[in-house]
This record gives sequence, structure tokens and C-alpha cells, in this order.
Amino acid sequence: MLFIIALIAAVVAFFVYKNAKKRFQKSETTFATIGFVVALLIALLQIFSIIPAGHTGVIDFLGYVSDNTLKPGVNFVNPLASVEKLSIKTQELKELMNVPSQEGLSVELEISLLYRLNSEKANEIYKTVGPNYVEIILIPQFRSVVRGVTARYEAKALYTASREKLAGEIVSELEKLVGPRGITVEQAALRQIKLPSRLTQSIEEKLQAEQESQRMAFILLKETQEADRKRIEAKGIADFQEIVSKGISEQL
Repeated sequence: MLFIIALIAAVVAFFVYKNAKKRFQKSETTFATIGFVVALLIALLQIFSIIPAGHTGVIDFLGYVSDNTLKPGVNFVNPLASVEKLSIKTQELKELMNVPSQEGLSVELEISLLYRLNSEKANEIYKTVGPNYVEIILIPQFRSVVRGVTARYEAKALYTASREKLAGEIVSELEKLVGPRGITVEQAALRQIKLPSRLTQSIEEKLQAEQESQRMAFILLKETQEADRKRIEAKGIADFQEIVSKGISEQL
């Protein structure tokens, strides 16, 4: 559109220049010349499209989307076409949601998703979804997958070492849904988990009891080993004494 406007402005400026030259109007001639040069320069600039680093360009010519995408740098394009610049950098999506556990408890979960757009499928996702693909595809699928995965775990598992396994399942299931559409899922990081206060206290007490039990087991093992050592030492002394007593005769 800007290309057509610039061409029309250049043509108008050219005719103004011609008429002013016939009437010997120097000021109008100068103004028309400047207008013609500026309009022509703007029209020529529409032939080039600069794609920033970390982006890809999708060419949309009157509703027809090209199968080829533009790489970062200076590209020659149809001046009548529009270029949609989409980021292919790794981006972060933060979500704070209430998710269910296996017991039916509501858990407050803060999670971050790292994703990026596949440059080879940028034109496809632009045609089928549009530039706001995150709101239309990624966010709804992400929320659905997170709730589905957490519902398979007990609340205490979210609070302990099973968090890494849970995050891996989220990435795997989400990749199956959005990967074919052109969105690559890199990582899902569980930033913070808030359980009901009474449940949190119960889990902490249980963990503390388990640690105390492990400590006592270690102490008992240590005492058992010490008792075995003393028993072996006593047996050695007894054997020594027996050998010495047998070696002492009446003659000696």
C-alpha cells in the first residue's frame, strides 16, 4: 500500500514539476523536484525488507502466503506484499494456576514454559492461526496439559523429588500437541508450589520423621559395627591368652 501511495505521489510531483517549469515558477519547480525524489526513494525502499536477528519473515501478498520464509538480513520482496516478522527466539511463558492433585486437592502452581517458533513452519502457522498463535494454541494447551499431568500425582509428590519427573511429562505431552503445528517446547520449570497449609505441615513433619528414622538407623548400624569390632578384639585377646597358657610347661 505504501508503495502505491509513493508511486502516486511521485507521479503527481512529476506533473507539478512539468507545469511549474512551463510557467517558470522556480519555487514550485524546486518543491516538486524534492517531492518527486522523496516519493521515488520511498517507493524503491519498499522493494527491500529487513528481518531482524532472531526473527523470520512471512510474505503475505493480497491474502496469498508464500511457502518461503525470509531469513534475517536484507531481503528482496514484492513491494505490493506485506511482510509479517515473527520471533524465533526462545521465549518464556509464565503461568500461575490452581491445579488438582490425585487426591482432589487444589494446589497453587507457578510454572514457566520455554518455547520457540520453528522458522520452517512459520508460514504454516501464520496461515492457519495467525501471529497471535501463543494465545490461541499454546496457552490453552499448556494449561490443559499441566492440569492433566498433576491430576496423576499425589500432592506430596509435587512437593518432593517427583517434580522433575512431572516437568518432563509436561514437556513430552505438550510437544506432542503443539510440535506438529510449528512450536518447539524446550523446558517446563516448576518455579513454586503452594500446598494447603495443613498438608504442607503434615508433609514436613513426615519428612522430618523419616530423616530422624534414617539418623537412628545410622546410629544403630554404627553401634552394631562397634560391638562387632569389640567382639572380634576380645576373641583375639582370648585366643592369644590360650595360646600363651598352652605354651607354659612345668619345666618352663
